[in-house]
Amino acid sequence: MRVSQLLVPTLREVPAEAEVVSHQLLMRAGFIRKAAAGIYTLLPLAWRVVHKIERIIREEMDKQGGQEILMPIMQPAELWQESGRWDVYGPELFRLKDRHGRDFCLGPTHEEIITDLVKGEVNSYKQLPLLLYQIQNKYRDERRPRFGLMRGREFIMKDLYSFDKDEAGLDISYRKMFEAYTNVFRRCGLQFRPVVADSGAIGGSDTHEFMVLAESGEATIVYCDNEGCDYAANEERAESVTPVASPGEAPAKLQKVVTLGCRTINEVASFLNISPQKMIKTIIYSTDKETVAAMVRGDREVNEVKLYNALGCIRLDMADDETVARITGASPGYAGPVDLEGVRLVADHEVMALINAVCGANEDDHHLVNVNPGRDFRPHLVADIRLVKAGDPCPVCGASLREVKGIEVGQIFKLGDKYSKALGATFLDENGQARPFIMGCYGIGVTRTMAAAVEQNHDDRGIIWPVQIAPYHVIVVPISTKDEEQVAVAEQIYRRLNEAGIETVIDDRPDRAGVKFKDADLVGYPLRINVGSRGLATGEVELYLRREGSITMVPVEGVVEAVQNALKTMGYTT
Repeated sequence: MRVSQLLVPTLREVPAEAEVVSHQLLMRAGFIRKAAAGIYTLLPLAWRVVHKIERIIREEMDKQGGQEILMPIMQPAELWQESGRWDVYGPELFRLKDRHGRDFCLGPTHEEIITDLVKGEVNSYKQLPLLLYQIQNKYRDERRPRFGLMRGREFIMKDLYSFDKDEAGLDISYRKMFEAYTNVFRRCGLQFRPVVADSGAIGGSDTHEFMVLAESGEATIVYCDNEGCDYAANEERAESVTPVASPGEAPAKLQKVVTLGCRTINEVASFLNISPQKMIKTIIYSTDKETVAAMVRGDREVNEVKLYNALGCIRLDMADDETVARITGASPGYAGPVDLEGVRLVADHEVMALINAVCGANEDDHHLVNVNPGRDFRPHLVADIRLVKAGDPCPVCGASLREVKGIEVGQIFKLGDKYSKALGATFLDENGQARPFIMGCYGIGVTRTMAAAVEQNHDDRGIIWPVQIAPYHVIVVPISTKDEEQVAVAEQIYRRLNEAGIETVIDDRPDRAGVKFKDADLVGYPLRINVGSRGLATGEVELYLRREGSITMVPVEGVVEAVQNALKTMGYTT
């Protein structure tokens, strides 16, 4: 391909709306253009990257026995109503009506429709296991679409669904997909970690997220520092170790003290000259069922995902000031569990291990000291509801946990019979008995994977594509298009590389060499061949490696072999 004919509208300035690196660079390098908030057009270079990611995905899915299908984007509301998700999925679901007034949605995911399909086509255990997948656009009406392709309202996703006759079969399908996902992201040239995660709106039991490691990631991953331990989890799901109460300190008498103007944990701790670890932080929440007082140690934060799961509620919101005042009789900052009535008390395990703690007195400008759980208040529920942080002990081996930021690019779930039971999808087992399919679902964000690759692979000059998913492998740049020898040699190299199966473009624009170099670095071609008069004087050209920033002189006749060796060193395989 010739750059003069290629639609690559590069920009010199960073678009004002672009917040993260991938959004900035994909816009500047001419990969994407915005159509509306969270909706983007993929230009030729982006589409080439997407196709390469999809090819890798298809190969790994097919290798594990996956069969590709294509399901409709528009889904009838009846299926979602039957599964129970029509009312609980929330405002992210794009809903629409046809001309007859029938309700539909644009598919954010396809559990309902794939289950209905298999329900009608598979009736015997002899037809199982079954792995069906598609690569298709998905739609979610994000409250705040942002970060370009990272959090959009329309995106490309691979979703695979497994159907097995029992849990043992699901375990096998899950392991197959775990292996396949590991291979996909490895082959895409990404640094990633599979981590234990929360299932969210999809539901189900076991689930892992595949996280590309990047400082710009929205998610926090905690992982074990012990070389022999592979524990890693999204902070929403990371397990806390139940503490043991410190021996030797005797419970003292409960007292109320004046803490004038002290609302925050740090203000009270400073005023009373104690550590925040000796305090009980009490936060009031409203759910669809009740009002809840959640308690964690003063130096901790409530993990709202854990709290949501522990309560088994549909909705969980932090209570407004009016609700806090009605429940506690005090302003926010003075809530505490002692004598707090009409509210469900939920305490983290660490709270129950405290002796002579401090908490709000449910009275403005007052706190209680020498508070002892079990004596001064009894929670209705004790559970792990705190947010794990770096330095906490690993729940597997006890070593210290570390933190790193990550971008979720894939997730795998064990659904069990959640959807098959709801939709009445059954098969006949060996004894002729009707049983629900045991399901799993497995998703990869294709366009998000492209964006994550940029977040992880860039410098101040532009993108540095992993070679396996780069839009083109090589760009040939004649330093001066006015020099006939340079142009002739550049054209010869361009032709020979393409004939050798190496994806190559030639920058045949009549621009200055500096402009061409800047554009090449911005786009992120892994290799650049500079054809100039100085090198041609000795029969050589420059081979520039984008990632390393290094230049090697190679003979014109040896260019193809040199490029092949460089690509091989980068990990490229055909």
